[in-house]
Amino acid sequence: MLSYSFCVFAAAVALLMPCHAQNCAGAPELPSIPGVSRLPGLGGLNRYFGSLLWPSRKEKLPERHWLQGQQGLSTSFDAELHNVLLNLRQRFLQLEGVLALNGKITTVGEKIFASNGKEVNFSSALESCEETGGTLATPMNEEENKAIMGIVKQYNRYAYLGIKESDTAGQFKYMNGTPLNYTNWQQSEPNGKGTERCVEMYTDGNWKDRKCNLYRLTICQY
Repeated sequence: MLSYSFCVFAAAVALLMPCHAQNCAGAPELPSIPGVSRLPGLGGLNRYFGSLLWPSRKEKLPERHWLQGQQGLSTSFDAELHNVLLNLRQRFLQLEGVLALNGKITTVGEKIFASNGKEVNFSSALESCEETGGTLATPMNEEENKAIMGIVKQYNRYAYLGIKESDTAGQFKYMNGTPLNYTNWQQSEPNGKGTERCVEMYTDGNWKDRKCNLYRLTICQY
């Protein structure tokens, strides 16, 4: 399955390419990927599009005076850019709807959960999520836990969560090092006592600590 971030990026390029190919009057060059002429880079798209391109993220839209100061942007182009952003967001929402309809993604609030269907060890699962701009699925409340459970049940495979045991045996934390504020441990879990440092979710949504070298379903969050 194509990554969620790649789908959004592809939509952005599809929208912007006609204007760049035709050298539209009044449209300045966007920052490009080094070595690739005239194609907007992801960083450039982020700076120009902010939270309209990534509505699930926390970035704010660039300030108007900042936009107008970039490469001589005029007030009229600022308005034109705003219309482009609205069009891009509409396409993004349509894409998200199609993916959700086909069971490819699950949304909860500002989070999006998705799986590539692959079973790998913990480090490989985390790496594949981070490569696409996300991280391993990490339920922060019951609603998110149920959403992840839905994907686990769909594939009928246990899945790793974005949680690991700290240096203190029996104490688990999020990948950023902060303590857990929500748990759904199965009865008598965790019980690895330092020998099972990763966490998997069962098809009933309960958690169990497990060794990190086992192959489990990859579920990412964005």
